[in-house]
Amino acid sequence: MNLNSKAYLIYITGLVQGVGFRPFIYRIALNNNILGWVENNNEGVTIHAEGIENQIENFILSIQSQKPVAASIASLSVKETISKNYSNFSIRKSSSFSQLVTEVSPDIAVCNDCLDDLITQSHRISYPFINCTNCGPRFSIIHALPYDRHQTTMQPFKMCAVCNGEYENILDRRFHAQPIACNHCGPVYHIENQNIENDQIPVYIAKAIDAGKIIAMKGTGGYNFICDAYNELAVSTLRERKRREMKPFAVMCADLRTIEISFDLNNSETKSLTSWRRPIVLLKNKKFLAPSVSPNLNTTGIILPYMPIHYQIFDHLATKAIIFTSGNLTDEPVCISDSIASDELSKIADILVSYNRDIFNRSDDSVVFIATEKERIIRRSRGYVPSPIDLSFDTEGIFAAGAELTNTFTLGKGTQVIFSQHIGDLQNAETLAFYEESYNRFSKLFRFDCQLVASDMHPDYLSSNFARRLKLPIIEIQHHHAHIASCMAEHNVNEKVIGIAFDGTGYGDDGTIWGGEFFICDYIGYERKFYFDPVPLPGGDKVTKYPWRTAVSYLYKYLGSDILDTDLPFLALIDKTEIEFVKQMIAEDLNCPKSSGAGRLFDAVAALSGLCTTSNYHAEAPMRLESIIEINCKGKYIYHIEGKRIIFYKMFYQILKDIKRDATVALISAKFHNTIVSLILDLSKQLRKETSINKVVLSGGTFQNKYLLEMTEILLRMEGFTVYSHEKVPSNDGGIALGQLAIAGAKRKLQNLK
Repeated sequence: MNLNSKAYLIYITGLVQGVGFRPFIYRIALNNNILGWVENNNEGVTIHAEGIENQIENFILSIQSQKPVAASIASLSVKETISKNYSNFSIRKSSSFSQLVTEVSPDIAVCNDCLDDLITQSHRISYPFINCTNCGPRFSIIHALPYDRHQTTMQPFKMCAVCNGEYENILDRRFHAQPIACNHCGPVYHIENQNIENDQIPVYIAKAIDAGKIIAMKGTGGYNFICDAYNELAVSTLRERKRREMKPFAVMCADLRTIEISFDLNNSETKSLTSWRRPIVLLKNKKFLAPSVSPNLNTTGIILPYMPIHYQIFDHLATKAIIFTSGNLTDEPVCISDSIASDELSKIADILVSYNRDIFNRSDDSVVFIATEKERIIRRSRGYVPSPIDLSFDTEGIFAAGAELTNTFTLGKGTQVIFSQHIGDLQNAETLAFYEESYNRFSKLFRFDCQLVASDMHPDYLSSNFARRLKLPIIEIQHHHAHIASCMAEHNVNEKVIGIAFDGTGYGDDGTIWGGEFFICDYIGYERKFYFDPVPLPGGDKVTKYPWRTAVSYLYKYLGSDILDTDLPFLALIDKTEIEFVKQMIAEDLNCPKSSGAGRLFDAVAALSGLCTTSNYHAEAPMRLESIIEINCKGKYIYHIEGKRIIFYKMFYQILKDIKRDATVALISAKFHNTIVSLILDLSKQLRKETSINKVVLSGGTFQNKYLLEMTEILLRMEGFTVYSHEKVPSNDGGIALGQLAIAGAKRKLQNLK
């Protein structure tokens, strides 16, 4: 025993399980002559370390500076303890001793070392499920914590002697890699109604894709449809069979070189594309693929391979880009059931490819874009979920039900918020069932004891109905307040801010539809300072399908019904009887709810310009309007303020003048976007003058518009504002549950203090 030896307990929380953390600790312990042990438990990782003081210090520094690429440390605390005079350093069996939980690793893209092993390790030659402690499936296969093989869907697969030897060898890269497997003992792919040798399956798939066939293939978090992205017949056939008329498809490219040929690519986009999370990244088109891939848009969602079989297929493909879209029926969750895939997806695909391991937690591919060199999440799912968001106050026992569209929910555990995967639109039975199933699974996995519920104040949201059925204390939260609070929580802002919430729809305090809002707010409350002038929406939700109706409503409101009797180009293809019916609805206030939604304003301008009078999918009109912007245009239109209302009378008058003089749609779009940026800047300056608040928070789905977000951030910062916008969670309704939970937590804390 060294008399100078010290002993410490080191407690680490964060993403430290399922990412090769214990083998990493073991290796650096040996390097620093540390004795003791390391163990996983449901709270994180605990280390008992004995050694000379400077060795302990170097050991702790190494933990923080050399951690595995997918690991993240939320906290590291050190406590001196009694020396046990250990003779070596060991990895102990996982333990579970409280209701606290450690982070669960998201699914991780296959690593380069495993790709090398595909061609060098005799028992894993061409094995499509190769993985190690640094990569492979995690969240999609886990049932319960701690993360051990028997608590995953790998449980039925008994390790062969070779895999078991690697699994138990502390110095092996596959030490305690729970999904470890090889050609002799692991899951296998098969093709329905075909008898093909395992190593020939990628060859068969590649030949089928090159021949124009459509494949439904089981992936990490669900099935995907794939076909040749350069083959217009194959892409349009997939659209027809899937009943997905115009909504853009994502594309998987073989490598970065392939991407650079067809798309603009900067360093930040490259970083996201190649990260271990492997999201779909929106890139600007440079050279087009098949016309039906992303019709009428100047961007395409691009993803790189992340499963071994993706690389294997590309090894044999003539084409270097394939459609890679969720394997589901329109509006339903991504399919994870082999039997449902056989019954339903086979009606769309020519070939069905599956494997014999269950997907326990479904997850779509995540979607991001880059703005001001930062990654912005549109859809948070595979690769990101269930990594938590850290707050500065307690959230234990709070469930936030989320919104109706692009739904996610959140659970509070201590000072962390755990996000569900992307659920989708809760407007069909299958998605609602997925929502309820996921809540039950997350509650079990994270040992969640619900004590307080937060929901949207909209009386008819299915998420709010579910929240009420829990029969627990409930806090109903205004939609746009939750949007602002979501961004505040993400950045740990806990003070009054200027909150700007732009989206399509949210239930307001006055019973109207809000969505173009300027608040002064914190977590506890808000004051509505300015808002877009409300207009009637003839037919209610029908206007989202037919943006021309909203354009008619704006013209009727600002320029009178007579303007609609003139020769307006955007109405040329609309049935005259239907136009008259819409005018009558507005005149008599029949089924015309009032809306201040920014999304509806964007719809109206897209329709009025003739760009998009009928939408084939959610937010098509604003997306197309953004796609066509004349970037170098500095012009803008005029708006004015009446009380709290932002009036667009002059803007619509000027747009009509531009249309009459044959201005390009690109010019009109640019001037419109510049107008919105200008009014954000002007009103932020006015509110700062009134309140001395210098922090501006931007949230809502409209800020997924890259041009709007970047120009707004740049100009606000030039005026000295501190600006917060979303990075870790979506600005759309997929991030709203974080705001709901943060508000509920703050109100509970205030109530307890009282």
